[in-house]
Amino acid sequence: MRKYIPILFFFFCLALSAQQTDYVDFKNGDVEIEIYPISKYIKGCVTYTFDITRDTDSIDIDAKDMTLITVLLNQAKVNHHYDDKRIKISQLFKESKNNELVICYKTLPKKAMYFVGWDNDAPNQVWTQGQGKYTSNWLPSINDMNDKIEFDLTITIDKDYEVIANGKLINEQIKESTTAWHYDMQNPMSSYLVAIVIGKYNKKVETSKSGISLEMYYYPEDSNKVEPTYRYTKEIFDYMEDEIGFPYPWQNYKQVPVHDFMYSGMENTGTTIFADTFVIDSTAFVDRNFVTVNAHEMAHQWFGNLVTETSGTHHWLQEGFATYYALLAERKLFGDTHYYWKLYESANQLYQQDLSGHGTSLLNPNSSSLTFYERGAWVLHALRDKVGDRAFRKAVVSYLRKHQFKNVETNDFIKEVEQSSEQDLRDFVKFWIENKSFPYDKALESLKQSVFIQEYLMVDCEALNSRCDYYLDSTISDQAKSKIISQVPDRITPDVFRNSLKVRQAIAESLTEIPLKLKKDYESLLKDKSYKTIETALYNLWLNFPEESSKYLNQTKDIIGFNDYNVRLLWLVLHLNTFEYQTDKKQEIYSELVNYTNPQFNVEVRIKAFQYLEMLKLCNENCQKNLKQATSHHNWRMSKFAREMLEKI
Repeated sequence: MRKYIPILFFFFCLALSAQQTDYVDFKNGDVEIEIYPISKYIKGCVTYTFDITRDTDSIDIDAKDMTLITVLLNQAKVNHHYDDKRIKISQLFKESKNNELVICYKTLPKKAMYFVGWDNDAPNQVWTQGQGKYTSNWLPSINDMNDKIEFDLTITIDKDYEVIANGKLINEQIKESTTAWHYDMQNPMSSYLVAIVIGKYNKKVETSKSGISLEMYYYPEDSNKVEPTYRYTKEIFDYMEDEIGFPYPWQNYKQVPVHDFMYSGMENTGTTIFADTFVIDSTAFVDRNFVTVNAHEMAHQWFGNLVTETSGTHHWLQEGFATYYALLAERKLFGDTHYYWKLYESANQLYQQDLSGHGTSLLNPNSSSLTFYERGAWVLHALRDKVGDRAFRKAVVSYLRKHQFKNVETNDFIKEVEQSSEQDLRDFVKFWIENKSFPYDKALESLKQSVFIQEYLMVDCEALNSRCDYYLDSTISDQAKSKIISQVPDRITPDVFRNSLKVRQAIAESLTEIPLKLKKDYESLLKDKSYKTIETALYNLWLNFPEESSKYLNQTKDIIGFNDYNVRLLWLVLHLNTFEYQTDKKQEIYSELVNYTNPQFNVEVRIKAFQYLEMLKLCNENCQKNLKQATSHHNWRMSKFAREMLEKI
């Protein structure tokens, strides 16, 4: 008997390690759901078509906390076991094609589908966020991202609302009080990329150079913000197709802002959902715009959606690629200086991460976002430097063509680069990908190809002494001038104010003690087209010249600022602390500040308002009520902040 144990053990291990995708291939998912947002309830049916590729004794569908109404296999009721996490159908499945599984259900989703505004004054919306293994909270589906399915969605809801989802809208069935929206997909995707947004929207439509419809959604009241919000969208899309060299793989491309999204954006297949705090005016564009997030999520349509990681070990193949191609798009728009500056910033962040002892291999599934995103982008920059543009681009096209609508590992990409470049990349992989530490010295050496970076690194006022004054009046980069200003703010003269918005912003931030001789020049910063500069300058002027605080408050009383209301909230606080200013309006001003803690405002506004009220020790009953409500907010930043502040007060 002993000699057979290793063989039995081998087959036992094989059974344990087998994934459902080894013997079941789900092809199509036809989804029909009705959504009742006031009760946060949905009911629906999904019909899956699947092939059995190898005999098996069971199949599983992930489904969290649902009430199952019907489970049919090939049009007949089938015995199944459900443990509130997974539907398991146990019977002998023979190799076969075009089997059909129907699951009808109802549920109150705890995750992945969020009902915003229906019980408060925030915009009435429903939206999904399925990244990870969350779609199965509202749709019986496959958590394993290695099984790609072509989904078609029919969503029924109150006819007053717009429904946006993956794919092409092919029909709207309008009834007395509801509308059923039918969206068709043509190609398969992982279940975590299924997306739905419901709300009140208008849209702007452009067409890419290749004929793809680009749909840019916005709230009806934000029509004057459409251009600055979506600025360069078509240019970025056209550039991506040209640079990547592989056609956009989906029917259309939609971008939809939502209230209190958990992240900056999410690259659902053909339908990016993003935080409505990126809906901006032209002044905000200077400091906080949608361009980077726009390009990043767009790049994911190829890297992440078309080709998808097999597991978290290879997560950089999604985030590193998206970060890199977004950076290339920004280089096209804003030039080499911008490109090298962002690489320099990320190299320093990675270096600091290593110094703190948190550096990891790029293949560690528990790595930080900084590692996956920025180090991943650095790998591609360094690899392109090593093998050249032609070999790199050829490898990318071959990689996408060979693995389209499939899942990939790091070696799948490296193999393509080795073939196109005829180079052995084992040492490169060990040095750039597998090492725990980011190769900072090698990165800096690469950056020094840029004259701009050489110039920036040269600026050291301790070593250069009086020559720094000369450089402030020269044609060196804004970044280098800002570095000088931060090192020697006492050398700022009126002439230095005659620089770009970014250099003037550096003056505002560095010159916290304002000499009387620079007062007039510094006051001019309040008129800059930069909400960040105005916020900083207002506070510093108020602090330095209290006798003129009323003048500064009058100048800025109508400015809101970014979508976090940065200028307005500071203005309210300064108003309350300027006792001689509008004494009859203090209660009104205080009430406005407290009002910004209400759920109708986005997370960023609320957190800032809470912080100011805590600082002033003025968080009243209404403020505390809103704070308690925020502890159960779906946005983790809001709930974490609220819990911590409640503990303090």
